[in-house]
Amino acid sequence: MERKIIVVTAAFGAEFVRQAGGQQNLIPIIAQSGADGIEIRRELLSLDVNEELGILQQQIDEHNLFAYYSVPEYLFTAAGVINPRLAQFQHEASLLNARAIKFALGAGAGQCSRQQLAAQLSSCTVPLLIENDQTPTGKIQPMWDFFSHSYPLAPVQGMTFDMANWLWVDESPLAAAELLADVVSYCHVKAAHRTDSRWQAVSLDQSDGEWRTLLTMMPAGVPLGIEFPLEGDDLSSIVHYYVGLLRAA
Repeated sequence: MERKIIVVTAAFGAEFVRQAGGQQNLIPIIAQSGADGIEIRRELLSLDVNEELGILQQQIDEHNLFAYYSVPEYLFTAAGVINPRLAQFQHEASLLNARAIKFALGAGAGQCSRQQLAAQLSSCTVPLLIENDQTPTGKIQPMWDFFSHSYPLAPVQGMTFDMANWLWVDESPLAAAELLADVVSYCHVKAAHRTDSRWQAVSLDQSDGEWRTLLTMMPAGVPLGIEFPLEGDDLSSIVHYYVGLLRAA
């Protein structure tokens, strides 16, 4: 099964998105690259979120793409406590006609049973994705605790496996993939190297190539999101190149 390739707007950098006039102005570049979809980032929207999401939805549809929606918040704000703004974010995702909405895990399910969680999430109309972020709750053990005890769960589509975020929390991406691959339903392809005692995201051609090994560990057909830096004078060619690279990987 051919994997769908998604371009994450954050890959262009927040300042570039701002100078370009917003995420909507990246849609033609992404469509021309041969990608299938776009991941819209809430943190890169203007103050009038609902209006901008409506504009984005129209343009995404016109360019024959589909959308994922990324919200920079936790699904669980405390153990077993669902984010009180979930209904708002669900509404926003519906305006975008998003296939899924992505959160970080946060404090986790606590003592809530799968049935209790299902009841709390029963109003969700847009499937949820849970990503390993660059905080302690994005480490392997919290992610394993949630998915081993609370999954499958109807509103939760699965995990967004971010290849490089594990490095920021001193975890092995390969060890994470060995344990969690079965629950992955979306993969952020990203590489990083360490400079001056900190990790920095890099393009795939500047990496050690571990991303290829990680790809072989992912379930067949999992959509791949480009989240490594997309930079250069001929941006259209660069995006086209990396879409093709992932398509063939």
